[in-house]
Amino acid sequence: MVRSDGESKRTWRATGGAVPATFRERFLQGEPVEGGVRTPILNSWQRCRSLGLSPDQSDLPFREDFDRDGPLVRASGPVLDRLQSRFAGTEMNISVADASGTVLLRRFGEAALARSLPAIQRVPGFVFAEQFAATNGIGLALAERQLIRVHGAEHFAERSQASACRAIPVRDPLSGRIEGVLCLGYPRSAEDPALVTVIRKAAEAIERRLLEQSSGRERALLRAYVGTGADAAVGLHHGVGVDELARELRPRDRAILLEKATELISSAQRAAVDVSLPDGRRVTLVSRPMTSASGVEGMAIEVLLPGPSSRQRLPLPRRVDELLGFPAEPAGLPVVEPSGYVPGAPASGRHSATPPSGLPPDAASGQGATDGQGAITIGVAGATDDHPDSQPPARGLVLVGEPEVGKYALAARRRLELLSEASARIGTTLDVRRTAEELAETAVPRLADFATIDLPEAVLRGEESADPGSDLRRAVVHGIRDDGHFSPVGKRVHFGPTAPQLRCLTSGQAVLEPDLKAAAGWLAKDPEHTEQLLTQVHSLIAVPLVARGVVLGVASFYRSQDAAPFGDDDRSLAHELATRAALSMDNARRFTRERTMVLALQRSLLPQGLPDQEAVEVAHRYLPAESDVGGDWYDVIPLSGARVGLFVGDVVGHGMHSAATMGRLRTAARSFAELDFPPDDVLTHLDNVVGRLDREDPAADGVGIVGATCLYAIYDPTSQQCVMARAGHPPPALVRPDGTVSFLDLPAGPPLGLGGLPFETAEIHLPEHSQLVLYTDGLIEDRHRDIDVSLDSLRGALAHPERTPEETCEAVLERVAPAHPSDDIALLVARTHALDPHRIADWDLPADPALVSDVRANAIRQLDDWGLDEAAFVAELLLSELVTNAIRHGSGPIRVRLIHGPTLICEVYDTSNTAPHLRRAAATDEGGRGLFLVAQLAQSWGARYTPEGKVIWAECGLDAT
Repeated sequence: MVRSDGESKRTWRATGGAVPATFRERFLQGEPVEGGVRTPILNSWQRCRSLGLSPDQSDLPFREDFDRDGPLVRASGPVLDRLQSRFAGTEMNISVADASGTVLLRRFGEAALARSLPAIQRVPGFVFAEQFAATNGIGLALAERQLIRVHGAEHFAERSQASACRAIPVRDPLSGRIEGVLCLGYPRSAEDPALVTVIRKAAEAIERRLLEQSSGRERALLRAYVGTGADAAVGLHHGVGVDELARELRPRDRAILLEKATELISSAQRAAVDVSLPDGRRVTLVSRPMTSASGVEGMAIEVLLPGPSSRQRLPLPRRVDELLGFPAEPAGLPVVEPSGYVPGAPASGRHSATPPSGLPPDAASGQGATDGQGAITIGVAGATDDHPDSQPPARGLVLVGEPEVGKYALAARRRLELLSEASARIGTTLDVRRTAEELAETAVPRLADFATIDLPEAVLRGEESADPGSDLRRAVVHGIRDDGHFSPVGKRVHFGPTAPQLRCLTSGQAVLEPDLKAAAGWLAKDPEHTEQLLTQVHSLIAVPLVARGVVLGVASFYRSQDAAPFGDDDRSLAHELATRAALSMDNARRFTRERTMVLALQRSLLPQGLPDQEAVEVAHRYLPAESDVGGDWYDVIPLSGARVGLFVGDVVGHGMHSAATMGRLRTAARSFAELDFPPDDVLTHLDNVVGRLDREDPAADGVGIVGATCLYAIYDPTSQQCVMARAGHPPPALVRPDGTVSFLDLPAGPPLGLGGLPFETAEIHLPEHSQLVLYTDGLIEDRHRDIDVSLDSLRGALAHPERTPEETCEAVLERVAPAHPSDDIALLVARTHALDPHRIADWDLPADPALVSDVRANAIRQLDDWGLDEAAFVAELLLSELVTNAIRHGSGPIRVRLIHGPTLICEVYDTSNTAPHLRRAAATDEGGRGLFLVAQLAQSWGARYTPEGKVIWAECGLDAT
């Protein structure tokens, strides 16, 4: 470009990023354009379409009553003059509009440009709000409340297709409220990224001038205060300057007084309040109205320092009004607390004052009241007017300001307090839904009157949502009342493309709608519901819940009809609250996902069903910890001779590592049990396994990190004897048929993994229909109660022998388990059965091969009595081989036993410890085929050791016969 005076001017080149006109045409024809149009522009187009605006519309509202000399005009004028000089000779159109979109000022880089443009582009007074002018710089900056760019075909109106603009909101530095918009318009071929810096600095200059105007008003108030000659008017007081006051009070004291003084200014009422300082002293703050020569109205706050004693308030004159240099108010003037609350008059007709928020209850004792003549009186604690010799207090100015400025300061402090409170209240649990509830409870009523939070179902499960905008369900509804017309919790919610909630999810920024009635397309899909909702609320902030790049949902904050609308400071506060909550929710979501994975692993490693056996009737429960999953486990293992093995164990720690360790330990335990090792040997082998896991773990670094406890019991229904051993595990409970409950006194044994220490067994007789209850320490150990109390509760829950094992499990968990378990709970209840003696047959015989035929004959007769004639052939062969092997390779005496259960069990006892081994005999071998034949005929076979020797056994399936 070249300026008109011939001076060279930088030429702006067209840049990329503009929306092609084809996208606009496609949008106008109703075709989808997502992905090809910037989000703010697309949102604006959708709002324009919902408002029914036409691209051909050219007329705009015009206001003649706009303020031509308001604060924004006075602050903007010099800045626009400098911009006009900077862009002299160019086609730059510079304008400032107010918060309603009405243009207040215009400047042009080239004077001739003003004469060639239509009136709406050169004459102040036209309204460029989006609902009238469609997508344009001024309207979009007000809607998006941030710096925006509109280029060429991004304009909705046909008349603006050849131009481009950048616009930025101008805010009041004190209130944060948008006062107007600064807009730079230029031909679309003159686009330049450097304009971003130019317009930002210009907006900051306007805001500084707005602040200077406020500072000038405060200086005028201070001059008015000094001009009253208050110190000279008070004959009995010692006047002190601000510097003297600073030396008299410590920094903490001054901070307290400034805080209370700000509250007094914001109340905009004459008042006197007592303030207690940390060292025990009490001072009085007095507010007085001030009016400057230019008509600025404000408040001056003075402090009355006590006399010599810091513990005793000295007497003050009764007519504080007259003493401070302004006439007394009419009778009945109350002393007002900073919040503006005026207490009601008591029956005596005297007005008492309530201390401000944060003051101790006794701070108002004897505080201001009016005497019969209506002047404010200051009551005295420990001193009265009867002591005329008392030294009067000194007085000093604390603060001068306008009430509105005081309200801004109070609001800023309360925002900081709310953020501080949010840090403590949000994220106390690792539960996504509860964290969302904490966000709503923190925001209501301090920020909003109602709050709703919508989350995708996937997030509640701990996952990421593929399309959070269309997969939302109402998770939280919270408000100052319960009669809000909001969708209930659990209902699926849908937001239209122009709804603030969807816009905030798309942009990732909080969206503010100060007036919902003017919000285009808001909840347009459900006009009846919208109409009901608008009877209660009128202002909305929608904030996306985003953490670590993951969209978790959307939070909506509403204000009711009788509350002030939201502002930009509220939007920033809501965004900060939502950001903090989103981080906590994402932590909870990740925890939920990890916990779900570990819990799935844990449950997959636990028994998936109960094996068929007749020794015991079993029920079990597994309850994971509330905070994490641990390594508790249980197992039921059928053993030879109709016996059953019962396991319960606990791996120390929580999380994936403990669950995986539990799986490895349970597999090892099952393997050792199926080898028919006695309980103490099983625990010894498990102790070695845990020690090896420690050594193999690279994170162990030579120090044991894996620990576990275990209890193993073997019950034999043929003898009703139970052999048990435990490794650092809680002892089991025994419920006898008569209802007696006892905790068995078993040798404790060391926890698994210590190594080098032996385990001991105990054998106990269990009457038929007894209940053996095995559990982990999570059931009885709770930091909120003593373990003896837990054991008493467990004893009471078990003292019902008539209950089934399933009913016993339910009763124990309901009565004994902690409400919020911090550790896993595994529970195993086994009701014992006794095998009918008529279903057991045994014979003792010496080690004589000639007696094998007698054994076969006795077995055939017994099978005939049991009605098992079809199994006689297989049983005869099995017994022949087993007895022959015992006689040939073992030592006498020999005992043979048959057990009729779900299978036919053949057992041969001898006193030798020599274990049989299955081998494949060569073609030339005369023997060695006996066990091979047993393995082929039997369903299963094996050997187990006893204190006297060993047992060779084989099971024959009755169905197969």
